[in-house]
Formats: sequence, C-alpha cells, structure tokens
Amino acid sequence: LSGGIDSPVAGYMIAKRGVELECVHFFSYPYTSELARDKVLELARLMTRYCGRMTVDIVGFTEIQEAIRDHCPEAYFTIIMRIASRVAKDHGCQCLITGENLGQVASQTMEAMAVTGAAAELPVFHPLIGMDKEEIVSIARRIGTLETSILPYEDCCTVFTPKHPKTRPVLSEAEAAEAALDVEGLIARAIENTEKVTVRYHGTAV
Repeated sequence: LSGGIDSPVAGYMIAKRGVELECVHFFSYPYTSELARDKVLELARLMTRYCGRMTVDIVGFTEIQEAIRDHCPEAYFTIIMRIASRVAKDHGCQCLITGENLGQVASQTMEAMAVTGAAAELPVFHPLIGMDKEEIVSIARRIGTLETSILPYEDCCTVFTPKHPKTRPVLSEAEAAEAALDVEGLIARAIENTEKVTVRYHGTAV
C-alpha cells in the first residue's frame, strides 16, 4: 500500500472477490514524513469499508534504500525487492497483490515485472494490469480513496528514483547487483523492526 492511487484500487479489486487483505507499506523516514505514514493508514481505513478490519505492516525501508543507492547500479533501484514475500509468508498470506498496470511507468514493462516477480516467493496478482489511468482514477473516486491518494506526501517509491530506470532489465544483472548487498541481513533487520497497525473503519489505528 504505497499511498498512491493504484494500490488502494488494487486492494479493493481483490477484496471484492472475498480475499482478506494484509497491507505492507515501505516507510523511508526521514526521506518520507510521518504525514506520508498517516496518509497510508487513512487509505487503509477507507479500504476497510469493503474488506473489514485489516493489518498494515509498516516496514522501515531507509537502510535498504540507502544500501541500494550506495552499492548498486542506479538503474536497478526500482527492481530489488524481496521483503513483501517474507512478511506475507510470516503471516500466512497466500499471494502478493500489486497495483502495477502494464506500461504505466518504466518499472512496469513486461521485462521489469518479470524480474521483480522472480524475486517473489508467492504468486503475484495484478488486478489492474490491463487498465489505463482513467479507469483506475474512476474506481478510486467511486470507492472514496482518490482525494487521500493525491495528497502531496512522498512515499518510498519517489525517493532515490533513478534518472534512467531500466525498462528492459535482465534477471542475471539484477541478481549480480543484489550480490553487492547483505540481502538476508537487510531483510531480517527490516522485518524485525516492522510496525504492525490494526485498522478499523469505525475506529482509529492502534
């Protein structure tokens, strides 16, 4: 749940098929603010109208983004991710859901999505894959998340963004880039320091 327009809509689309949601948010303080965190929790609260109470796992992502910045090729900033799978498996989840739709941004080409999907340890579903932005915005407006999604608070997707992201990444090159990192150590520390917040529609986050 990034704080943008797409991920709440993706959550809504899968929840209406009867799927119970648990959201993961990557929080890069101080590069992203507490207001950005609060925005995501408000989006989660709005989503509970359709899926009931849920948990938001707020993963401290700063150390990982700084490590990628310092040790990996810039072009691979947007495609090195494994934590969501570990969080999901730890909580008994059976799949990952993303708000990606084909061709919307550089990281959402077939090749880029194949590379990120290869890092996942669970099936990855893309409820918005064939939609254009107008269709997604229309649903966001209808379910009541649009006005919150467009609040001007940056999330981790917008910090350390590469000037020239890879549109046709190669899995072997991404794996070579990861070899410069203590991947398991970074993941373990991030998961250990994850904050779990329960969100209810008629209540407040706890």
